Amino acid sequence: MEAQQYKKILVLGLINGPDRSIRENMEQNIGSNLRDLGYNTICACDEYDPKTFENMTEKEALTKLANGGVDAVLTIVLLDKTKEKYYVPGNVYYSPYAVYHNQFWGYYTTMHDRVYSKGYYVTDTKYFWETNLYSMDKAPQLLFSAQSRSFDPQSTSSLTYQYGQMIIKDLLKKKVIKDQKTEKTPLAF
Repeated sequence: MEAQQYKKILVLGLINGPDRSIRENMEQNIGSNLRDLGYNTICACDEYDPKTFENMTEKEALTKLANGGVDAVLTIVLLDKTKEKYYVPGNVYYSPYAVYHNQFWGYYTTMHDRVYSKGYYVTDTKYFWETNLYSMDKAPQLLFSAQSRSFDPQSTSSLTYQYGQMIIKDLLKKKVIKDQKTEKTPLAF
């Protein structure tokens, strides 16, 4: 498959309710990444209400996009978000280090910390994503699809940044899109 040129790509997140900031950050990060490659993009959060397409027919939605100059749509869907809480027990382990065995205090403090370390609870958040790129030409078609899991990100901004980077790299690797800026820049000698 050869990468296509697009006049305008709509980046559309389908992420429910309290995760609205994730939707906006995801759309903006991926839109920015595509702009860095020379594409004209719009974020759905800037152009459309989350329920804009809800009561439209397919023909009405496609007409609305076409009238807005959109010729490709990249969707990001949060398929599942789960929180898992689990207990991490304290550690009692043995490692034969002669240094702390030779002296009482070295042995006592090392073993005390190991024997009496307390367990704790950890909550991990897992995200399951799906991203699709659709061409909106005469016959709209799916050009790219990827599913991915994200585990316990440091923050929503790091989650959206890292996921966006991963998707763009995959799109480039699979030659679905190309870096349009490097093709237009003449080499200087």
